[in-house]
Amino acid sequence: MLSLTTLIAISLLSRLPAWLLLELRSFDYLSTVDDPRPPPGGPVIVAIDEPSLADINAQWPWPRSLHAQLVTQLRAAGARVIGLDIILAEPSTPENDNAITRAVGPDVVLAGDETLIETPQASQLIRATPLPQLTAAGAVTGIASVELSGDGTFRRIPGYEDGFAAMLAKVAGAAPETLPAGRLIQSFGPARSYPTVSYYQALDPKNLLPPDYFKDRVVLVGLSLQNAPAIDKGGVDAFATPYTVHTGKLVSGVEIQATIYDNIRSGLSIAEARLPTVAACILISVLLAATTVWRSTGWLTIATSAAALLAFAAVSAAGMRLAHIFVSPLGPTVAYISVVFGQAAFDFAEERRNKRQITRAFAQYISPDLVKRLSSDPSQLKLGGERRTLSVLFSDVRGFTTIAETLKDDPEQLTGLINRLLTPLSDVVMDHGGTIDKYMGDCIMAFWNAPLDDRDHALHAVKASLAMQAAISSLNRELEQEAAMRGGTPHVLKMGVGINTGECIVGNMGSTRRFDYSCLGDSVNLASRLEGASKNYGVALLLGEETASLVAGTYTVVELDRIIVKGRTVPSPVYTVVHDADVEALDAHRAFTQAKYAGTLAPSDPAFDRLAADIPELAPYYAIVREALAESGEE
Repeated sequence: MLSLTTLIAISLLSRLPAWLLLELRSFDYLSTVDDPRPPPGGPVIVAIDEPSLADINAQWPWPRSLHAQLVTQLRAAGARVIGLDIILAEPSTPENDNAITRAVGPDVVLAGDETLIETPQASQLIRATPLPQLTAAGAVTGIASVELSGDGTFRRIPGYEDGFAAMLAKVAGAAPETLPAGRLIQSFGPARSYPTVSYYQALDPKNLLPPDYFKDRVVLVGLSLQNAPAIDKGGVDAFATPYTVHTGKLVSGVEIQATIYDNIRSGLSIAEARLPTVAACILISVLLAATTVWRSTGWLTIATSAAALLAFAAVSAAGMRLAHIFVSPLGPTVAYISVVFGQAAFDFAEERRNKRQITRAFAQYISPDLVKRLSSDPSQLKLGGERRTLSVLFSDVRGFTTIAETLKDDPEQLTGLINRLLTPLSDVVMDHGGTIDKYMGDCIMAFWNAPLDDRDHALHAVKASLAMQAAISSLNRELEQEAAMRGGTPHVLKMGVGINTGECIVGNMGSTRRFDYSCLGDSVNLASRLEGASKNYGVALLLGEETASLVAGTYTVVELDRIIVKGRTVPSPVYTVVHDADVEALDAHRAFTQAKYAGTLAPSDPAFDRLAADIPELAPYYAIVREALAESGEE
């Protein structure tokens, strides 16, 4: 029933003018997608362009004696046929008219023009042709008018038996037996795709052009600006073509005539498929769509549909290139989409009814994100998890217990401060693709690479930690301003972060009645220990070895120590990120840590002061190490 309804609807839509214009626009894209170039041996264009106007320095229109000189030079240079896309319908001075009359001959095609003027009283067809004395001298007349589609784009071979390009082909001996009038035209690139020289160069080809440039070639002369006019600004003797959808530029009339000429002589124009062929294609599309959704709809349906739509476009493009027939992909595409999405809408409505039951049952117990996953795949509704490599982050505010003690008599202000703290930090985590596991007072636990895959999980975790520090700084400025307005002392917040990367178990953790999506494992414990240890090194961020290795290509990471954290027996290297340190300072820091490990470092070592000056971010760290060495020496 859905397929039959689609067939009838598209049959009715295809009769609308807007539909026909959409089909022509699809032709524009498909006929230019492979960016075809002009066939070899095609016309050469002599452009009346900006350089010529500047070089000749004469008021337009130029004297016809100048055109006569050009024709003579082109003929002497070996041009087979010369086409002047210039209307010479009105007399000028006798001297100039006689000069052009002497120059023209049977190898010259002169442009004419045909205009239909419609008034409420009548329609009048006005044809402007070259001066009779020019045709008497042997010149051939060709109507240079073109027909535009409803959207103002040139796409079809004009229906004039004596069209300008048709007469060029006839004089050149390249005309077919039947003129393909009304067929769609194959464009050959944007403006200036044809070989083009300036008018002033063609007046002196021996000195300004390569040898035999015009020999045995069809030469077209006409207005062609070097910078193609934009479509929104219009242009003199310039038209939109299928390439205009890509460039937004118009193509000069003389290049249009060259394109028509190549379509005629090379048989490259494109016929539009007839109604039975189009109907058959739409029927095949409907049958394919019905097969796609026969059993069910899902992600595979989307992939199959995308492949089918690409296939429709590819078949249409192949038909134009191989058989010179255009079967618009619009009808088959709309038919396919209508059937597939119509069935998908029915399936979606039924699926939503099933999801509501799960949502109502579990929304008050688990997070909204997990509700969505469970409603999408109820099979996940079980305890247990999977083994994955995660980057785990712990953050904790330094001295928050003291702040809480200060505000113990003002629980509303304390609650507001916690919310103002956790909100931006949580936003940072989620903005960087992290999953918030839990809140523990002022502490946040988050992880990356679950439930969704994240190939750069370590990098995103570190970026999030740095953004969290920036968020803390911004909050501190706000608190300072508020305290100044109250005349009080601001609460200064400082945060420590630990990040570790390693294998964990992640999944739905808890009891059969209450559980949450969480992770556990030795790597999680180490991340928590790193956060606690960060204050012992005077840094805001402490990284595990695997995390540091994964982000070393993006950030400058430096080793601070090798520690044995609670619950572990093997020393673990710990690192932090620095932003302002040159290569020499980093080498000096590595030598510093090696000396510390070897026990050869003394509190009086000048490396402490030098490194504190070279890497200011680590100045507190160097001070802590010096103090520890000094205390150790006293003992």
